[in-house]
Amino acid sequence: MANSIILIVPFIFGAVFGSFLNVCIYRIPLKMSVVSPASRCPTCGRAIHFYNNVPIVSYVVLRGRCASCGTPISFVYPFVEALTGLFALSLFAKFGLSAELVVYFAFISALIVITFIDLKHQIIPDVISVPGIIIGFALSFFVPSMKALDSLIGIILGAGALFAVAEAYYRFAGKEGMGGGDIKLLGMIGAFLGWKGVIVTLLIGSFSGAVIGSVFLFLARKGGKQPIPFGPFLAMGAIIYLYFGEALIRWYITKAVGT
Repeated sequence: MANSIILIVPFIFGAVFGSFLNVCIYRIPLKMSVVSPASRCPTCGRAIHFYNNVPIVSYVVLRGRCASCGTPISFVYPFVEALTGLFALSLFAKFGLSAELVVYFAFISALIVITFIDLKHQIIPDVISVPGIIIGFALSFFVPSMKALDSLIGIILGAGALFAVAEAYYRFAGKEGMGGGDIKLLGMIGAFLGWKGVIVTLLIGSFSGAVIGSVFLFLARKGGKQPIPFGPFLAMGAIIYLYFGEALIRWYITKAVGT
């Protein structure tokens, strides 16, 4: 019983923080403050009372509608809250109460915001990725599992690799194929996960992006090409590396040596 209570606390904290991430996802692309004014319905403009703003629970109680005007509320809101709660819980289980828990929860939170903004607006805000590069490198001097040299190489390799790809595509095709936001995002990932994290992230992101992108293009069956944001795939690759990266590298080395 005690263990269950201990485990539910990180989830609740994460869900509450996920409510704030929803604010960031909605307001940052609109260049609005994420601090004020208080949360309000985007349709009727009425402030949302605290008892109608309980993560996940309020959505269920209100049946996914605004308490004031009855306008349907996107399922993305409780999904982000639940997702953030699950990540908080899993990070607590992996790192316990430690500096790594705080740092990587902040890192994943940033990736969640970037992912949902990129999915909706096809942009990756510099206000998240650029400070993320600086903060990630600065933290590498203090967090035991991070190394400053790895972080620095990760930044250079991450941003440099995608910049080289983008530049080569532009020179070959005569048009941009990758935005600067993706370049800065991989630089931020390198700051937190180091150079090995960049390589694994890029491999997973590229492969999953190619597969899923092909499926979506096939299902759409449109004459023109539908732009598919790369940021969410990079975020997914980074999270997979954070949880399973070392095991994946050991598995690959074992297979490579075995062949």
